Amino acid sequence: MSNQDIAPTPAPTNGDVLDTAQAPESTPVISQESASANPIDLELPTSAADGLIQKPFARPLDTSRPEPPVQLTSDQKSKYDAVLKTVSSWTTVPTKAEKGAPTAPITEGERMWLTRECLLRYLRATKWNVSEAETRLQSTLTWRREYNLEKLTPDYISIENETGKQVLLGYDIHGRPCLYLLPSNQNTEKSDRQLEHLVFMLERAIDLMGPDQETVALLVNFNETKSGQNASLGQAKQTLGFLQNHFPERLGRALVINVPFMIWGFFKLITPFIDPNTRQKLKFNEDLREHVPPSQLMKAVGGDVEFRYDHATYWPSLNKLADQRREAYRERWVRGGKQVGELENYLKGENTPSLSEALAEVEAKAKADEQA
Repeated sequence: MSNQDIAPTPAPTNGDVLDTAQAPESTPVISQESASANPIDLELPTSAADGLIQKPFARPLDTSRPEPPVQLTSDQKSKYDAVLKTVSSWTTVPTKAEKGAPTAPITEGERMWLTRECLLRYLRATKWNVSEAETRLQSTLTWRREYNLEKLTPDYISIENETGKQVLLGYDIHGRPCLYLLPSNQNTEKSDRQLEHLVFMLERAIDLMGPDQETVALLVNFNETKSGQNASLGQAKQTLGFLQNHFPERLGRALVINVPFMIWGFFKLITPFIDPNTRQKLKFNEDLREHVPPSQLMKAVGGDVEFRYDHATYWPSLNKLADQRREAYRERWVRGGKQVGELENYLKGENTPSLSEALAEVEAKAKADEQA
């Protein structure tokens, strides 16, 4: 990412523009460009019918569709416009969280991160408090700098996943990427890199999200987990901290199965640190086939997929797929005019106008109405 200062893009203030740009409630129409995001050379599977699975699935089943987005009220549109105007004016961001920390120019990558849906996620997370949403957005940009996400490369994280203790495989009934956490496959000593591993996999899950999808499904299987293999209380607090503060509104479901007695005690200890909204998304020992189509669910947790983790096969496939998705996303952001507040459905390849095109359409319609 470039570190040069970027001139802020003027923010649209017409709430009707945002409503016009709202994703339709019908099934998304995916362009050929988006369809090509799963290139043939990766030979990715699509369901259990493909036999032994050792790579990520290419896409959700056609029957796995995101829930329709909720239309904004006029008050919510006004609050969104206020946040958009503020973040569009940012030219610098603090490099550390401490008071009086130095600042550095906002980068193109950071401006690209500030999508319409990103701003809305922070507004929802703060119960539509404009000032708090703006503060938290800047706090996350600073955290992403301080945490040094660019350091979290596939090569750096690779050792943590050699035994397949975290696996992105398949999509749930609403098209959420499924991230399996398998503590029994733990292969390293407790360290900061274990937490960085989870951040890395969450970022990859976000890469794999399709149009109208903003959340991930966590599938946690404690089968055969031994004492010492699960996270420490300190790690759990850190994890909850960055999930709730810097990945708000990203958890769609957390499906936890085969919970042994010792883990129940652990959950009781961390429950006070989990916010109520997150807590209600936790489901224990439910039939996972009710949440994930069996043809994209591992046999080990009740599905039909014969999955065998082979690091040399799975790891490069996952990262090539994520790289291609990110590159296509960035290309569309550049083509759309590098707008803060860009529409994620457009960036993900849906056959829908960019923010600039939506604004132009509304302006043209207004002029036509004036002349009529």
